[in-house]
Amino acid sequence: MVLLFSAVIYLRIAGGGRFPWLQFYTKGKESGFTFHEINLLRKVAVENKLKNPTALFWSIKMLDRSVKEIILKMKAENKEHDEEANRLLAKLFELRKRVEFDLPRYKIGLKSSRKIVARQRVKITLPGMGPFLAMIVDNRPRYFALSYPQGPELPDGFSWKGQEVGIYFWRSNDAGYFFKTKVINDFSENEYPIIHVNHSDSLIRTQQRKSVRVPMEHAALVYPLKSIGLANEIVEETKGLRCRLKDLSEGGAALLIGGRTKVGLPLKIQFALSDATIVISGVVKGITYNGKRNTSILHMQAVPPSTIMRNKILTYVYNLFGNREKVLPVAKAVPRAIG
Repeated sequence: MVLLFSAVIYLRIAGGGRFPWLQFYTKGKESGFTFHEINLLRKVAVENKLKNPTALFWSIKMLDRSVKEIILKMKAENKEHDEEANRLLAKLFELRKRVEFDLPRYKIGLKSSRKIVARQRVKITLPGMGPFLAMIVDNRPRYFALSYPQGPELPDGFSWKGQEVGIYFWRSNDAGYFFKTKVINDFSENEYPIIHVNHSDSLIRTQQRKSVRVPMEHAALVYPLKSIGLANEIVEETKGLRCRLKDLSEGGAALLIGGRTKVGLPLKIQFALSDATIVISGVVKGITYNGKRNTSILHMQAVPPSTIMRNKILTYVYNLFGNREKVLPVAKAVPRAIG
């Protein structure tokens, strides 16, 4: 009884104001947060004088507003590069990501290929061959139609009809999916060649996203590295090779370059986001090559950035200051080839 009374007194004093902080901690525990996390959110609630602090456990809008206020305070107090202040900000971003990934769209995956939306890009494999790239152009109750697969050269007279194939795709803001199915028909003679593919109700959900990724169209510079051990966040003064960022997250990026390159290539990329210069390094984990345009989209997995750099990236990814609405101009010239 004495311990309970002492805890109540502590929460009233530590929490500040007349808000029932015992209820706040109880709600936090019910939501799956640790005592340390709840304590951190309590401090945020008090700092920002929130009328309903419990909203921090579920409201992304409330979290974003609170994190924004903390960033503004850091700038006002000239603490943008203060390690302790950035560690606190990083913890809040981690909580923010946790609340984001608790949303239904991340929890509820696809069960059937009937739910795949048009224009979804897919990779197709044949036994011992592939990958081939295609896009869903129509999805009907009995089958779905794919643009004619592009990839390695196939034997003369080859037909997709009757082929057993594996199909992989990445669903935006969700995860990767894989399933096996059979091609119903091959319409290679059409003006716009397509294939019809059987549906599957046995989709396997793989590689669930671990960080929020946003599409973008930003000019950037890329610097090939001799090894990933040379990764750093030093701003380069020399001119790098031009590229175009197609998406960004704290865990990596996709960039458009001219020509072809190889998986495993270590890179450093540098670009401007609002008033910040972002520098991240990583390794190319996948390549999507467009033969007609002779361009490649490189999917780079980043070396974990420093706390300060990560906070800058997440400030943009979560669009806390509306930066994503201001698209930076992109040079019309084709990005340079690497290598």
